[in-house]
Amino acid sequence: MGCSTGGCGTEKNGVPAGCNNNGSCGTSDGCNKLTVFDWLANMTLPDGQSQFDIVEVRFKNSRKEFFRNLNNLSLSVGEVIAVEASPGHDIGTVSLTGELVRLQLKKKNVNFDSEEIRKVYRKAKQSDIDKWKEAQALETNTMYRARTIALKLGLAMKLSDVEFQGDKSKAIFYYTADARVDFRELIKVLADEFKVRVEMRQIGARQEASRLGGIGACGRELCCSTWLTDFRTVSTSAARYQQLSLNPLKLAGQCGKLKCCLNYELDSYIDALKEFPDMEGKKLLTKKGEAFLQKTDIFGRMMWFSYRHDPGVFIPLKVKTVHEVLEANAKGDLPDDIKSAIVTEALAKAVEPNFENVVGQDSLTRFDKKPKAKQNFKSNRNTSTNPNQRNNPNQKPNQKPKTNPNQKNNPNQNPNQKPKVQGAGNDKVNTNPNKNKTNRPQNNNPNKKFNKPQNDNRNTPKTDPPKTDS
Repeated sequence: MGCSTGGCGTEKNGVPAGCNNNGSCGTSDGCNKLTVFDWLANMTLPDGQSQFDIVEVRFKNSRKEFFRNLNNLSLSVGEVIAVEASPGHDIGTVSLTGELVRLQLKKKNVNFDSEEIRKVYRKAKQSDIDKWKEAQALETNTMYRARTIALKLGLAMKLSDVEFQGDKSKAIFYYTADARVDFRELIKVLADEFKVRVEMRQIGARQEASRLGGIGACGRELCCSTWLTDFRTVSTSAARYQQLSLNPLKLAGQCGKLKCCLNYELDSYIDALKEFPDMEGKKLLTKKGEAFLQKTDIFGRMMWFSYRHDPGVFIPLKVKTVHEVLEANAKGDLPDDIKSAIVTEALAKAVEPNFENVVGQDSLTRFDKKPKAKQNFKSNRNTSTNPNQRNNPNQKPNQKPKTNPNQKNNPNQNPNQKPKVQGAGNDKVNTNPNKNKTNRPQNNNPNKKFNKPQNDNRNTPKTDPPKTDS
């Protein structure tokens, strides 16, 4: 049927404006408040068992009621139906069917066999839907006009929402007030003004935020508008347990009351605080002076203290250390200084959890290819492989060490014995470095090319002697 609730704006070419479901809201029920996911929708009932005859019907905003399907109509989520009202009939949308409705009734403490559960009349006709849309179009102007009338009568109340019944015979005015309000005169004026039956319903500030909806400080939709139905009292002690600043501007929600989310993690904080000592009115007594508590890291199991004479210096201590100092003070012993049991700065930082940029997701260059480090082969070439060779201070850094390739390592050689020169006929050491070099002509002129000697026959090819006739 395509967004029959009218909550997605005007339709264009059969597609609701501003709706990502492209007209499937009538079947998916995806853009409604307090939507319940039917995880039993695709499961068939056992043989011989009939479907639960009570359905949940959603009206404007977060108002939901239960109706009995006495005529055994085949109803599915998103269908528009006509239900019993007082007086006349009302138009609503089916939000839940099947066995999950039984669980919802148990949750809200509604008796299954109660006669107070009204019945479903029929599936809505086109004439019912047209009249229902006409009634919805009157709600905004009616609310503004009713606010003006309430101000003229001097009533201390705030009209937050108006809901017309599907047959346009009744209008429900929702209001909030700090005290009891006598609105008998207001009902007479509104009934004469709009020619409908008027019903006044007082709601709380949290119920008002649930009906109107909005975006919280966390950037998400309000919990009371999406899933939360059990409103519990929230006190400032919940903020004290969580070491939060008692700033009403930060702790208050859209409704002006303390945020409901302050109670979500309260139990975890209370369990963690059981290990901490009660420092109310207590000090750590040392020979250097008194140390008082500055701040506490609950999940880090750390406590910061400062001396009276030096309050700007924070000294981190473990909870176990604080217990030991308090036990020593109870016995009358005064330690020299609490810094003797201080946690080092590196350890203190390791104890404190750091959840910022854990895997580098905040880095803009995390996907860039990093150049591979070039290996320095030159440094490996300069290392000498001969352990008996001494370092020559006149040797250039890039010059290769001179080694004798014909000399083999003798495992039986004495390490203190000097090596012998190969090819010598006696035991004397050859001290002339130019003795074993090949005599080659020297080229003193750098511009003149080197000429090979004429009598050098090393590279001349061999020829066979001429043959003679015998």
